[in-house]
Amino acid sequence: MHVDHVGLSVADLDAQVDWYQRAFGFETAQPFEIAAVGLRGIFLLGPDGVAIELLEKQGSERVAPLPADPPSALLTRGYGHICFRVDDTARIYDRLIAAGATSIAAPFPAPEAGVHAAFVADPEGNLIELLDRPHEVRA
Repeated sequence: MHVDHVGLSVADLDAQVDWYQRAFGFETAQPFEIAAVGLRGIFLLGPDGVAIELLEKQGSERVAPLPADPPSALLTRGYGHICFRVDDTARIYDRLIAAGATSIAAPFPAPEAGVHAAFVADPEGNLIELLDRPHEVRA
């Protein structure tokens, strides 16, 4: 089994596509539209098969305020953040901040020895974790 993609509902599809492309260097797949339900979307494609599907639905709204930090995100059930495994947490963190991300937690030592993590929020406030673990999650 392999995760195919992560879907993220956004308020402004064009602005979010632009930001994720600038911040992460994602390429775009063919945009799509389902007019009958007022939906526009596009897949963003990154290295190693990473894919994010950005979806803009007419009339969508935020149900709860976005969490200010990772512990606050745990107070709302559901998906709290997306995590990207990167080669250098500090470098990618700085790049995302320069691209307009909001700093949530500057790089810090993760619970796993030798690994660093950081959290930012994209322009719509969605939490993104960066982790420089050199391998996949292990049991």
